[in-house]
Amino acid sequence: MSKFSFAFSPCPNDTFMFEAIVNKRIDLKGYEFDIHLDDVAQLNQASAKTQYDISKISYNAFTLVTDHYQLLKSGSALGHNCGPLLIAKEKLTVKDLRNCKVAIPGVNTTANLLLSLAFPEITQKQEYIFSEVENALVRGDVDLGLIIHENRFTYQERGLVKIQDLGEYWESMTKCPIPLGGISIRRSLPQEVKEDIETILSESIQFAFDNKEVVQPYISCHAQEMDENVMQSHIDLYVNQQSIILDASAKQGIVRLVDEIKGLYPSRSIKHPIFV
Repeated sequence: MSKFSFAFSPCPNDTFMFEAIVNKRIDLKGYEFDIHLDDVAQLNQASAKTQYDISKISYNAFTLVTDHYQLLKSGSALGHNCGPLLIAKEKLTVKDLRNCKVAIPGVNTTANLLLSLAFPEITQKQEYIFSEVENALVRGDVDLGLIIHENRFTYQERGLVKIQDLGEYWESMTKCPIPLGGISIRRSLPQEVKEDIETILSESIQFAFDNKEVVQPYISCHAQEMDENVMQSHIDLYVNQQSIILDASAKQGIVRLVDEIKGLYPSRSIKHPIFV
């Protein structure tokens, strides 16, 4: 029996997708999974150290580890109208942004990459855990906040305003869905094993769609301070048919993102194929 370390975030989209693996509700094909949960920025750092066999990863961070990892076509957070938001305490003009300090949820997150593409003039960046970005903005530690995950549903309650939806920026520029994060797997594993894992992830996500009430307790126990409506909105936004298996348009969007990254960081060497 083969055992693999599998790391993903405690956010509702990931716990929804992978509950059936954690609790062995589907055929795991004889494999065992050692589960680790952490913030995506921490998972990106762990991937740089090749810490896990299978891991959630920002697509931006993935381009730093292609020597060691490939992307599975199941388990992605990718779609339309689901991108990160740049927010502030009050409306600001593009001219105002040049001298602003912004809180970001990790330097290698896809959110930060999109910020660099949309607003290259913003260079004063400070890293925070994603859940602390709003607090840093409210306290006045920074002038702007780059929010991801469930914060996009709650920022207005704190009197904050949207400067730019970076997902809308990406979609208007590329006509492709916005690729946020995916699941990486060790490149060195046998191809049949990688394909088995991809199938397991796909079946886990389908199980969640078909049995929402069954997977709910696991989601809730990792999102204890989150309103149920926010939790469901989070899942609805980030989990879709593209999460089950990427189609041609989704893969095109990921390839386009990789090309944009290579343009910004020419020194990054991307090993192909990037997909299993």
